[in-house]
Amino acid sequence: MTEGGDIKILVVDDERAIREMIVMALEKEGFSCTEASDGHKAETIVTQSLPDIALVDWMMPGLSGVNLIRKLRKNEATKNLPIIMLTAKTEEDDLVKGLESGADDYITKPFSPRALVARINALLRRSGGEKQTHEKIEIQGLVLDSTAHRVQFEHQAIEMGPTEFRLLQFFMQHPDRVFSRAQVLDHVWGDNVYVEERTVDVHIRRLRKALAPSGHDNLMQTVRGAGYRFSEK
Repeated sequence: MTEGGDIKILVVDDERAIREMIVMALEKEGFSCTEASDGHKAETIVTQSLPDIALVDWMMPGLSGVNLIRKLRKNEATKNLPIIMLTAKTEEDDLVKGLESGADDYITKPFSPRALVARINALLRRSGGEKQTHEKIEIQGLVLDSTAHRVQFEHQAIEMGPTEFRLLQFFMQHPDRVFSRAQVLDHVWGDNVYVEERTVDVHIRRLRKALAPSGHDNLMQTVRGAGYRFSEK
């Protein structure tokens, strides 16, 4: 699944030249691409035919990339759609805002086609592109089922994005062990993918938010000066 194959990618960018460059690079790798020049057209396309992953530009007239992602995350059919944000913004606060809108990853312009393909493959792996370990893990009533790709508490589903699921799976597999941000990136994102360490903080916050209704958010602990751990106690 990470080598193109039947993977469908939606490319959303208001600049035609950028869309054409991206599509050409991705189709060369064997991906199937659909284009949208603005957020509203993208929303229509996604509703008609759900892609495997979406690449969304931040700055677009009308419906911005950030607002498009927020709408997709509120829709039951698209809430788990893997999304990479394309942005010319490089300030940390802007990048955090993009991730908090619901994007799974981002890549800053200008970027090389090779770097984009690497990000796409990494996100596909995190969202289920590679075979997952068949197991159930339970800690304090919180049950993570890798086979069904589901998290439950008292038979009630806990909704979260694919990256948050992988984070939770990793930490539940290694309870009470402290991991630095760099170690989390290596294990969850992959050691050949260049992602800023601050990205981990954003996804940890999103994971805690998902776990808050069941009261398990306090198990995801920050260890000052060291990193994070998931406590069994």
